[in-house]
Amino acid sequence: MFPSLPFYNQLEENVYHLCKKLWTRGTEGQGSDLFVVFISNEKKQIPLWNQKASQRAEGLTLWDYHVICVEKKEGDSPLLVWDLDSTLQFPCPLASYVSEAIKPSIQLFSEFQRFFRIVHAPIFLRSFASDRRHMKDSEGNWMYEPPEHDPIVAEDGTVHNLNEYMTMSAADTVKAIEPQLVNAVRSQKLGVLIGETQLEEFFSLLS
Repeated sequence: MFPSLPFYNQLEENVYHLCKKLWTRGTEGQGSDLFVVFISNEKKQIPLWNQKASQRAEGLTLWDYHVICVEKKEGDSPLLVWDLDSTLQFPCPLASYVSEAIKPSIQLFSEFQRFFRIVHAPIFLRSFASDRRHMKDSEGNWMYEPPEHDPIVAEDGTVHNLNEYMTMSAADTVKAIEPQLVNAVRSQKLGVLIGETQLEEFFSLLS
């Protein structure tokens, strides 16, 4: 049904370095709040549209997981999505991204339902680590050319915790979007996990 991509990619590293650049820009007076969003599910099969990796006209791709950054600027500016793999406007207003990349209007089979792990970028930049083991085969050989920059090590010395961010199940998603979730996402290492239809509702709490 969907064109698929392999598990070994470095979306999380690309978004990590993007967030570092955006965060530095913000501390220079621009004023913004950044959130890293991991998208996946139990089966590691999540469809997104308007993706560069796709060979279809509609840009449909089945990712094992995907990672984006959502930016909330000061004032009444719309929330922005930074998706390095999207063919949409870059950055793209959240509402447009949801409509054109996530396409909630399309009814999916349960195995393709998407979950969203939202992590506050300052916590992510301190806590995330990847030694790229997911990019190697069982014999330790690279399945995909690794990035030139050094692997990411967390402030506490952790060298790999990517699986913690990617592990998602319906049982762990929040049951209702409530104001206290904003405090939770700004204080918890793994943020909050929300369901298929709750992304815009969660970010509306920041307004």
